[in-house]
Amino acid sequence: MLFVVYALTLAPGVTFWDSGEFIAAAHALGIPHPPGTPLFILIANAWAKLLFFLPYAVATNLLSAAATAAAAGIAARIIQRATGSGTVAFAAAVAAGGMSSVWLNATETEVYAASLLLAMAMVGAADRAGREPGERWTVLTAYLMALAVPLHLSALVVSPVAVLLASHGTDGIRWRRGIVLTGTFLIAMGVGRVSWWVAGAGAVVSLAGLFAPGAGGAERERVLTRLALPLGAIAVAIVAATALAFMYVRAQFDPGINQGNPDSWSSLANVISRRQYAVSPMWPRMAPIWAQLGNVGQYADWQVALSTGPTVLPSIARSLGTLLFVWLGYEGAVAHWKADRRSWLAVLVLLLCGSLGVVAYLNMHAGPSIAYGYLPENTIREARERDYFFVFAFWAWGLWAGIGAVAMAREYRRPAWAGVLVALIPIVLNWRAVTRRAEPESSLPRVVAEALLGSAPRDGVLFVVGDNDSYPLWYAQEVLEMRTDVTVVTVPLLPTRWYRAELSRRFDLLDSAAVERYGRNLGTARAVAESARRQGRPVAAAITLLPAERARLGGGPRWVSRGFVYVEDAEPGAPPIDTAAARHWAQWISRRLPARETRDGIDPVHRYFRGLMECPRQLAIVAREGDSTRVDSVCNYR
Repeated sequence: MLFVVYALTLAPGVTFWDSGEFIAAAHALGIPHPPGTPLFILIANAWAKLLFFLPYAVATNLLSAAATAAAAGIAARIIQRATGSGTVAFAAAVAAGGMSSVWLNATETEVYAASLLLAMAMVGAADRAGREPGERWTVLTAYLMALAVPLHLSALVVSPVAVLLASHGTDGIRWRRGIVLTGTFLIAMGVGRVSWWVAGAGAVVSLAGLFAPGAGGAERERVLTRLALPLGAIAVAIVAATALAFMYVRAQFDPGINQGNPDSWSSLANVISRRQYAVSPMWPRMAPIWAQLGNVGQYADWQVALSTGPTVLPSIARSLGTLLFVWLGYEGAVAHWKADRRSWLAVLVLLLCGSLGVVAYLNMHAGPSIAYGYLPENTIREARERDYFFVFAFWAWGLWAGIGAVAMAREYRRPAWAGVLVALIPIVLNWRAVTRRAEPESSLPRVVAEALLGSAPRDGVLFVVGDNDSYPLWYAQEVLEMRTDVTVVTVPLLPTRWYRAELSRRFDLLDSAAVERYGRNLGTARAVAESARRQGRPVAAAITLLPAERARLGGGPRWVSRGFVYVEDAEPGAPPIDTAAARHWAQWISRRLPARETRDGIDPVHRYFRGLMECPRQLAIVAREGDSTRVDSVCNYR
């Protein structure tokens, strides 16, 4: 029942539009984004086929909502066992699920909701392992822990919680379980980083459980009995890791979108270990520790009442909501301590691992909206806000806040349901900020895809600049089969050899020398453009490319604006703006998108693209009146 009720609280936030979150296309087509998520690709694809009567992106969005609801149900069951109250458990689960970062993950086709479910399943299995005799739940915990590698390594954040719960049984500390599960954690980390010495060390640690006392400190067990648990844990860890082979098998067919192209064991290792990304070491710190901790506090302030101040800047109402839930979380922690110290310690460890642990391990740059005026102007910052990295900490505090809400209702002699109403505050005060059904935001991704592809010339090679103008186009081409004659070239992917090889293998846009050598300062992009010209294919640049970036593609001194792309001036003397195209696309946008502005939000992407959608109208005005002041900056005119 809890699962159903909680799912209903999330459902209004799902994007009921077949554009949905266009990252659904990534998983629908098998794109490991983030890399190393083959298990989620398989699950999402199977789920969407079961829900064949829904548009693909809607179905996969619903998978995230269902995963979050299931995670809430597992957490509620743990709290119910600890407190003996279903009302307290329900309040805890709803408050945790209502945190804005949790909710946003629950209504998009990303791996993070599935990672949350895996983490809670791991904790639930460990809780059963500590409460019941036998080792079947311990082996299941080990399997779920290792399953984080093919799903997403973020689920390993809760591994210390699982070790704690499984090793603290009703008959004392079970050292063997703790040692074996710690070894499994090391095996998972080693496989996830393709560090065989770490994985090997994990196997050794697991086997060291052979010499540890078993349940209740029993010492006189047979060797085979002692070996069963460590060998079983190692075996299921190996089975879990085999899901990674899906990427290798799939790559042999060279599918339409195949990031990393793991068609060999070495390239598979590169994808699994994220070697194409700059993974920060734990030292030196990428930002001052006060700035990294400040980011956690900043993101925590977004969790409870985001609709009252839906920007990166704090507001009085939002901060008051945050302070209320800080207090409720403290009261919930006290009430939880009194009810059951074992599960209380588990939530505390989850809170610390999800906050300080993530800060220490990920070692991120300062966020894009913090410490201006205190850090140097040339400080390297994260590309976007990373609140979702700390979702386990917000989840843990939400659990305690829900417990605290009911505890305070009882202390002030109010009915328990009054506490449940207080626990619902995040859902009420986050709703407007996190819903994905509002227009024009809901329609914007598909409109962007149709506009960019529709503006491109026939058989054109279209240069785009990143995720936000690549994923919509990939979805439109591969799923909706729209304008498949256009070759989309994502400029930020050109530094990777696998992508250059793909452009060479599929479209003959680079020679073998260019595949092996990356040309800096858009040198490779220019080589792609020159190859397209030799083939007689038009070269176009999305309106998102800066004028200087277009200029580096070569081909002439001028580019002609045609709707939402700039095309090389193939005819000397042609006007810089195709007025007919500008008028056509301006009218098209007026029909497709509501005239109102996007809502304020933490992520500026919707506002940015909504502004770009006005460019054809503005360019038509420039063609008529000659004043290009606004379009120079907004539409990258010149």
